[in-house]
Amino acid sequence: MTCFDHTRRSSEVFLCVLLSFAFQAAHGQVEVSPVGPTQVDVEAGRNVTLDVSIRGATDGPLTWFMGDLPVVTWTIASADPPTVAEGKEKALVLEQNGSLTLVEVTVTFTSNYTVTVIQSGVGTSSVTFTLRVFESIENVSLRVTPDLPVEGSERFALRYAVLRGVVERQTWFFNGAEIKGTPRYSVENQSLVIRGTNRSDAGRYAVILTNPFGDARADRNIAVLYGPDQAMVEAHPDQAFYVAGDSVILSCRADGFPKPTVEWTFGGRSLSVSAGGILNLTNVQAGQGGTYTCTLLNEETRRRSRRNATLNVYEKPPGSPVCSVQAANDVSLRYDCRWLGGAPQARLTFPALSNTSGGGGAFNLTVDASDNLDGKTITCAADHQLGRSECDVAARSPANFLPAVRTEVDDGGKIAVTIQCVSAASPKAVVSWFRGSEEVANGTDQQISGDATQLRILSFEVGRFVEQNYTCSSRNPLGSRTRAVQLTGPAISDSSLFPNQDGSIITLTWEVPSTSIVTGFDIQLKGPDLLSDNRNVPRARRGSSGFRTIQQKPGSSRSTDVFGLDPDLTYRFRVIPKARSDAGEPSELHRIGPGDGLSGSAVAGIAAGIPCGLLFLLLLGALVYLSVSYCRKRRRQPRYPAARAAEKAVTSKADMVPHNLLAGGLRSPPDYNRLQKTPSERSVTLPSFVPPPPVRVATTV
Repeated sequence: MTCFDHTRRSSEVFLCVLLSFAFQAAHGQVEVSPVGPTQVDVEAGRNVTLDVSIRGATDGPLTWFMGDLPVVTWTIASADPPTVAEGKEKALVLEQNGSLTLVEVTVTFTSNYTVTVIQSGVGTSSVTFTLRVFESIENVSLRVTPDLPVEGSERFALRYAVLRGVVERQTWFFNGAEIKGTPRYSVENQSLVIRGTNRSDAGRYAVILTNPFGDARADRNIAVLYGPDQAMVEAHPDQAFYVAGDSVILSCRADGFPKPTVEWTFGGRSLSVSAGGILNLTNVQAGQGGTYTCTLLNEETRRRSRRNATLNVYEKPPGSPVCSVQAANDVSLRYDCRWLGGAPQARLTFPALSNTSGGGGAFNLTVDASDNLDGKTITCAADHQLGRSECDVAARSPANFLPAVRTEVDDGGKIAVTIQCVSAASPKAVVSWFRGSEEVANGTDQQISGDATQLRILSFEVGRFVEQNYTCSSRNPLGSRTRAVQLTGPAISDSSLFPNQDGSIITLTWEVPSTSIVTGFDIQLKGPDLLSDNRNVPRARRGSSGFRTIQQKPGSSRSTDVFGLDPDLTYRFRVIPKARSDAGEPSELHRIGPGDGLSGSAVAGIAAGIPCGLLFLLLLGALVYLSVSYCRKRRRQPRYPAARAAEKAVTSKADMVPHNLLAGGLRSPPDYNRLQKTPSERSVTLPSFVPPPPVRVATTV
């Protein structure tokens, strides 16, 4: 194009503008109007023109504002170039018609742009554009505050961040569903705020950011810490109680995030558990019964939940219940029942005495003594969860009794008489002692035992005992019994004699009155001496004419054995009771043997047997004659006598001393040499006969 053409075109434009202003002036107003929309969205990096149409202005000033800041100034129809704000010369270009072009815009150009035209004498006109510059949204991320929301907290928020880009709109989603505005959810600036945090808020959150030129998305899983909830405890097997020796499994669980840890304690002591918080109890015993505490802990929130479990372990008390009755005082009875041990303790009652009173383990009930309780059986009912048992007891008044008297001599030589009074009674009778009408008190010569059932009296003289009358009284709340004891001197109440089969041994037995004072016995014999154990010692056919003591027995003896009797001889025995040196009346006289003379019947028998005897003698003489003749024929050779057969006996060891064996004479063995009649035969020395050693004969009577 030539310079002329350019000049002509500029002139034409100027004329048009001038005419336009003239036209507007003619009409009397200035008007600036947008050509297109006043809100302009543009992608960053592009050019955008804010087009305007100006009417009624011919030479007035034109100014573009970016917000409130003037960025371009120009005089309409002026040949001078517009004035552009410093630093924006390349980004802002004013067109000839007053429109404004923005070159390669950035987000910093986002603003309101206003063009103002002033025509002198006419007025002012302006129009405003809204320019939004958008970049592509890139690298969107989500952040939660706080990092780990906790159930029950007031709020938590998700905030997005972008590396670059302008967000026109944000849309939030929870588990794929769009979040609408509610009192719990609100979108504030670049955040989603959730109020009243609870476990249901845990899940996947997403945000979609959009602008006219694109969108971007970001997702995040959010965990909400909660719990532990109320612990749940279970027992397997689930039973009201367990028997000692059973096995039990205790489990404890509760919802929570993260999963809570489990701790079991018993009696303040921590117990070891298996995986999952399982407590295994095998072979449980009564001591393991009680309260077990399960504690659940959230390691993140440090919150705890506790739950108790009561384990009832029952064990039956050992053995059986034991009943007794005691005297509470002189007029009351206390019934006791005990069944100790076990878990829990057995409940004890006396149904016959009370329908309401009872106790555990050990129970007693005191009632007034009455006749209807004497001998009545009272049952204690013992009830336990594992079984029922019972025991019986009966209260009885003192029964009739016989005092027992025992006599002995102490180390000081005193006669000690012990009187014992024991009366069967329940409760046990209390014994009191009286001498005459005065109660006996403990002293030197009169001593009462600890349980008061024995009275011991010491004295050197028998007469002192005989002169006194002692009384013992036994009593309990149901009644009393009294017995008098009149001590007597030494006496024998009954006696007996029992021989063995061959009459060589006798057994003497005797009894004494229950109140007789006896310290010993003399066993006396009248008759021949007893056989001695030494058979070489000759025995006299007759002893002394009177009684002589052959044995002495202590006061506790009631029998004795006498050995060495000759069955062909007659013996008489008696027992003399003694209290030290004082002797009592002898016992009944006992005789053993053929007797001292012939009775009438014996004489009649002899008279009748004389003829028979004469005939027997004739026969015996013939037999002797034949025997002598036979012996003379055989006497040419020396003969040795055969030893007499010993009596069958039970022998003891040679060094054992026979019990109660009295010395006695033994018959001399016969001289067999005197039987030889020829001198030649007597020249031969015959062996002497050696009797067998003495033997002890034992006979069972």
